[in-house]
Amino acid sequence: MTALLDLAGKKGLVLGIANEHSIAYGCARVFHQAGAELAVTYANDKAEPYVRPLAEQLNAPIIMPCDVRDDTQMTALFKVIQKEWGTLDFLLHAIAFAPKADLQGRVTDCSKEGFLEAMDISCHSFIRLAKLAEPLMKNGGSLLTLTYIGSAEVVKHYGLMGPVKAALESSVRYLAAELGAKNIRVNAISPGAIKTRAGSGIADFDGLLKSTAVKMPLRRMIDLDDIGNMAAFLVSDLSKNITGGVHMVDGGYEIID
Repeated sequence: MTALLDLAGKKGLVLGIANEHSIAYGCARVFHQAGAELAVTYANDKAEPYVRPLAEQLNAPIIMPCDVRDDTQMTALFKVIQKEWGTLDFLLHAIAFAPKADLQGRVTDCSKEGFLEAMDISCHSFIRLAKLAEPLMKNGGSLLTLTYIGSAEVVKHYGLMGPVKAALESSVRYLAAELGAKNIRVNAISPGAIKTRAGSGIADFDGLLKSTAVKMPLRRMIDLDDIGNMAAFLVSDLSKNITGGVHMVDGGYEIID
């Protein structure tokens, strides 16, 4: 993080922290270090004991439950943000899920229910959040989500999440086109493989990490700060003319066949 990257005075919402190893937490930590004030959500009562202490370390004045399948919770969250802040400058959506059987099986065999659940939580929730954030981004803002290269090429064991992330990336482009007139920018970050709780749901994830390390031109794995630094840049004024993109943070992995 450079001295030029200043988020002082900005207010941001972070969704998707599960523990201290979450990409969402790595991003939130950099946002906080750069001076942003944060609202932090947790998925449910089971997650709260892991998330609340991290949110408190970030001095988050708003810490609330938000299961993105529950429109009532989402609406309540934005009502509190409206009441406490009146505006919102940026939002990070770091949420993805697919039922284990559908994730680890063939896409050919995925169930209708599993496909719809994965699409709702991992993709359509970003669209719903954009709709709720739009009226609060009165002076423009930044919407940010997370994707993976499995959206564009077949990654062994990534399965159902490949088509879901492809839909998410397409949504980024359409949202960027529709919200640009209001100076709301929409982007996705595509990190290389990194050890998180979400990643551990992918079959043979350790093998994916090893193969990634060998293939990357820079020959070093990325870490949470790498992703957090890119996220902070994309929500900062330094990226005021960047929207609709998928931004790779993968040590050059995507350029090698």
